[in-house]
Amino acid sequence: MWRSRWRGQLVTKARKVGDVKISEVGEFGLIERIAARLPSYGADVEAAVGDDLAVLAWDAETYQLATCDVQVEDVHFVRDAITAAQLGRRVAAINLSDIAAKGGTPQHFLVSLVLRPEIEVEWVEQLYDGLGEEACRYGADIVGGNVSRIEGPLVVDVFLLGKIRREEVLLRSGAGVGDLVLVTGFLGDAAAGRALLAGQVAGMEVADEQRLVSAHLAPTPRVREGQVIARSRRATAMIDISDGLASDVGHVCDESGVGVRLWADRVPVSEPATKVFRHLGRETWELALGGGEDYELCLTVPADNAGYVAQAVEEETGTHVTCVGEVIEEEAGRWLVLEDGREVPLESVGWDHFSGTG
Repeated sequence: MWRSRWRGQLVTKARKVGDVKISEVGEFGLIERIAARLPSYGADVEAAVGDDLAVLAWDAETYQLATCDVQVEDVHFVRDAITAAQLGRRVAAINLSDIAAKGGTPQHFLVSLVLRPEIEVEWVEQLYDGLGEEACRYGADIVGGNVSRIEGPLVVDVFLLGKIRREEVLLRSGAGVGDLVLVTGFLGDAAAGRALLAGQVAGMEVADEQRLVSAHLAPTPRVREGQVIARSRRATAMIDISDGLASDVGHVCDESGVGVRLWADRVPVSEPATKVFRHLGRETWELALGGGEDYELCLTVPADNAGYVAQAVEEETGTHVTCVGEVIEEEAGRWLVLEDGREVPLESVGWDHFSGTG
């Protein structure tokens, strides 16, 4: 009697759920709702939901880092547009980028595959070749995983563990008013590469096209750059640019309780990407801010230390670092200063998986 009554109540509740669709709250709204229902963290959790990855106490000197990311066929990749080896490199790089955003050292990958039975064995082997190549490049290995069957889209789900010295870890929550906002490399190459693959632009020089397409299909995680920044112990916060600078610097603002002002004319955009954006009739900074999937690093540094950090990264890795903005009071808001000096609200124009915006 109790059991049947309980089941009836459960079914009644279940039928009432569903008034709000995931598409209405969006990716980050969904994450907030999930986070509100999680059990309390243990004392060994330094950071979790709200940051790039979980930061967990390991010993008196070290934090364990844990992250995961998924690639779903026809959402994140199209089989005809990317080789299996490239996909392996890509999904490894995305996880490596999370470790880079903490300044950490990658250690161990675990890989879960959800495959259709008709997928060729050679395709799976080449996927692991790409995964292994990217892992080895940064001193990591692949220690296990899982395989399951599906009749729908392929799924490649990758987990990565890493480590970092406690005094070096960089969270999203440390930015302070007066800090400068720096970014590594160039922004917008991945967005330009997607446009090329979609056939929206033609007539590019072969070398330029290869550069941009590669930036989208197989991005370079800034692991060594992140380690240099962390070892300097002069940065205050850091995040990798996966959703676009406008969105990702917003995450830093959320966690740090600050505002930000970015300068459009200082956003670093490569010449090949600039050509693509002009062909599309878009401002160069527009897609650089919102295109996403660049996997560069965005960091905040006190003004008197910014030059030192930028120089250290460039000297040790060869990667250029650009100052693109400043941290301001939270009450002052989030702004983009256009080339003509006008300030417009900095809207989060990065990609959202469920609302379809970006």
